[in-house]
Amino acid sequence: MSTFILIHGAGDVGWSWHLVARELVGRGHRVIAPDLPGDDEVQTFEDYADAVVAEAGVRGDEVVVVGHSMGAYTAPIVAERLGARLLVLLAGMIPSPGEAPDEWWKNTGYEEAVAEASARDGGRTGHEDPFVSFYHDVPRELAERAMSYERGHPSSTAMAAPWPMAAWPSAPTRFIVCTQDRFFPPEFLRALALTRLDVVADDIDASHCAPLSRPVELAALLAEYAAASGE
Repeated sequence: MSTFILIHGAGDVGWSWHLVARELVGRGHRVIAPDLPGDDEVQTFEDYADAVVAEAGVRGDEVVVVGHSMGAYTAPIVAERLGARLLVLLAGMIPSPGEAPDEWWKNTGYEEAVAEASARDGGRTGHEDPFVSFYHDVPRELAERAMSYERGHPSSTAMAAPWPMAAWPSAPTRFIVCTQDRFFPPEFLRALALTRLDVVADDIDASHCAPLSRPVELAALLAEYAAASGE
């Protein structure tokens, strides 16, 4: 059994992982999917990590930390503090030490990557309608419910502050690219994983919101990672 700590992305809540959590629990694992502090403009990524660690109540080699999207800014801090066996990023932003999230977009060439992908797919990548750019493979009722939970996270303070880690955590890292991602183009994230982590990404056939659109497949992949990391 592993303990999966599932960390949501910007504007989201732990509920976004509920379908994946159900699958992992059904496989005999323990799951913690906290709501990171929101609607508070003074909270930092250190504060978010504090909240996760306090809720986790466990540490050591049974822990697998998973960060989705901007959850990748909190997940490595948590993984290091808990001595996690494995860190997994799902469509994650991959911060560099000392890099503020506000700087990430320019530093990585994100806007250029989106413009190129948009030119290829007729404007779907980067589309202002979230049902086109984020939730296009999520059942409409489920997508609407997800949107109803949106709130202010992370804070402007967290976005402007340098990422606090001096180096990437010691835990082995896996990276998952969503092949239908219209927010972070797949080829952009694959290149970023190689450049920043020296990791060859794995694929899942899903939108950016894979925890809602492909929970069974995602849970199976996470369980496979956990099993392999424990060998």
